[in-house]
Amino acid sequence: MRHMPETMPATAPVPREQDPAEYRKALSCFATGVTVVTTRWQDSDWGMTCNSFASVSLEPRLVLWSIRKAASSAEAFLHAGGFTVSVLTHPQQSLARQFATGDMAARFAGVPTQRQTSERLRLTEAFAWFDCTLHQCVDAGDHHIVIGQVQDFGWRDAAALTFCRSQLGQFQATPT
Repeated sequence: MRHMPETMPATAPVPREQDPAEYRKALSCFATGVTVVTTRWQDSDWGMTCNSFASVSLEPRLVLWSIRKAASSAEAFLHAGGFTVSVLTHPQQSLARQFATGDMAARFAGVPTQRQTSERLRLTEAFAWFDCTLHQCVDAGDHHIVIGQVQDFGWRDAAALTFCRSQLGQFQATPT
């Protein structure tokens, strides 16, 4: 085992000027799952595609995702008191695109959903789902980090939809 010094030598990183497109390309090298996040606010259903979903804590059960402050649905998600995350399967690529643009009626058009006891919708053919109450919202740059406490969840065996280098795809497990 190699011994690591308790303190690392102080070296200042060299600042690099790069355009935002290059930064986004570097971030896109990290593969993520793809979800649709929904809520119910002012008697309307709201939904959007999201790939920033992550687990925060097992006890209590907390998850997070982020939303652009400038997003047209930000007010709904921040004031509705909760949200539902539906994790998409590989065959649901078209839903990822459908929930990324357009008005809310078009986003939900033709999509099989089930209304939860929370009144929020979940996509019935999703790989997994998490119905959450709003736990905390954190201001972070040009986004809000939305943290929810999971009230109910479910999952099934299916191939997950992934997003890497600006492309939708499927994770292929390597046999052990």
